Amino acid sequence: MGLYDKYARLAGERLQFSDNGLTPFGTCIDEVYSATEGRIGNKKVILAGTNNYLGLTFNHDAIAEGQAALAAQGTGTTGSRMANGSYAPHLALEKEIAEFFNRPTAIVFSTGYTANLGVISALADHSAVVLLDADSHASIYDACSLGGAEIIRFRHNDAKDLERRMVRLGERAKEAIIIVEGIYSMLGDVAPLAEIVDIKRRLGGYLIVDEAHSFGVLGATGRGLAEAVGVEDDVDIIVGTFSKSLASIGGFAVGSEAMEVLRYGSRPYIFTASPSPSCIATVRSSLRTIASQPELRQKLMDNTNHLYDGLQKLGYELSSHISPVVPVIIGSKEDGLRIWRELISLGVYVNLILPPAAPAGITLLRCSVNAAHSHEQIDAIIQAFATLKQ
Repeated sequence: MGLYDKYARLAGERLQFSDNGLTPFGTCIDEVYSATEGRIGNKKVILAGTNNYLGLTFNHDAIAEGQAALAAQGTGTTGSRMANGSYAPHLALEKEIAEFFNRPTAIVFSTGYTANLGVISALADHSAVVLLDADSHASIYDACSLGGAEIIRFRHNDAKDLERRMVRLGERAKEAIIIVEGIYSMLGDVAPLAEIVDIKRRLGGYLIVDEAHSFGVLGATGRGLAEAVGVEDDVDIIVGTFSKSLASIGGFAVGSEAMEVLRYGSRPYIFTASPSPSCIATVRSSLRTIASQPELRQKLMDNTNHLYDGLQKLGYELSSHISPVVPVIIGSKEDGLRIWRELISLGVYVNLILPPAAPAGITLLRCSVNAAHSHEQIDAIIQAFATLKQ
């Protein structure tokens, strides 16, 4: 058996989904014109499939500060946070994130993936039991595997199922780690966080919330779902990313002063090169924008409601929860691929999500709205979907 033979079926499917070089997996965006427009092949498209929720990828201040850091500090740190990769701006960003979340401690990681991997694997070792939502991100599952924890899955967004499983643990529930997400990336639904916090208050345990898709989006100041439902004091650790609302690359965790010790026990923190100075500079700039321009969140939600209402009126099956992740549920892989290609031809790029990435074996066309989309662009996206109904 050859080294890659185990992937023969997958390779065959990939070829099946490719059409003259156009593939929904690793789609080449040949040019990016703005936060909302680009070119795929010879077709100018509206970018309706990114995680650029606040539309800050072309923010002038962030670009200028990134360019200045690039000129002053070079292209990269060439070392991990534990070695030579902690520059003064890295530490300044940690202080600013901690202050933003009203927490004593923040730790910056190289990606959102390694933030989950680094925090959870360091805490969820072979002696730990972790209760996680069945639809948790791959980074959460991988972190639990790396740490060696006992994993107990509860049904997606089912607080009663979580409680049943906590009760079965008996005294062990007091030391269990519960992990949920703010906004789930496939269906755009949110965790029943208030109910989960109530369970934690009664039965014990520790709560980690991954706010990757909800940071900058939910809450009065953009701190995420925990802020939005008023339970921040009950969340032990918040994990997030710089690659969505902050429009850069990197990740973070915020928590108590005791969390500082993870710097010495987190393998991804110790053994991964740190974010480049230019990335750190753009994140610091965008964090200030999030804090000073709450109108961006309002524009984002206005655009979200506009798209959701338009697609719903056309008769498309959508998620029951309204968020900037607007998934259109499609009947089959073949229909999903056909519609995805037709949308490209109509000037709209969205994400095609197939099983097993899509939950429950469904196929999704995942639209992602951002604050920079104009009213006319949202109309154009709706019109493209309307054309496919004709």
